[in-house]
Amino acid sequence: MNFILYPLVTILVFCAMEGVTWFTHKYIMHGFMWYFHDDHHQPGYPHVFEKNDFFFVIFAIPSILLFYFGAANGLNVLFFIGLGILFYGIAYFLVHDVLIHQRFKWFKRTNNKYLRGLRKAHKIHHKHLGKEDGECFGMLFVPKKYFNM
Repeated sequence: MNFILYPLVTILVFCAMEGVTWFTHKYIMHGFMWYFHDDHHQPGYPHVFEKNDFFFVIFAIPSILLFYFGAANGLNVLFFIGLGILFYGIAYFLVHDVLIHQRFKWFKRTNNKYLRGLRKAHKIHHKHLGKEDGECFGMLFVPKKYFNM
């Protein structure tokens, strides 16, 4: 039975992470932790790393702890919750840092309608340089209108 439950948990956590990301981006990163996110909204990055990269560490901690406690006494559901968080983190890195911000020069020329829509929505988000008046706080699920632009 676990061979059905565990992959299902991983997929559900992956999808739920989009909501967690939207919430933390809108209310925490653009809220009381703006200090760590503000350099990400400024054009032209002077360094390889941004203060914003601190959030990768924050989001990795629950995943690491879930891996530990999910494997400490035999594999259990906690491990697969951590796996869902890890898979979302990998997807976020590939979409946000590689595809959109081109921190690595992979996938530069894509004609995929979905990926172009993600890129357009994020560019709209970055039109706002301050923490107020933002829009498009999600990453993988964005309003349909960006896919038709």
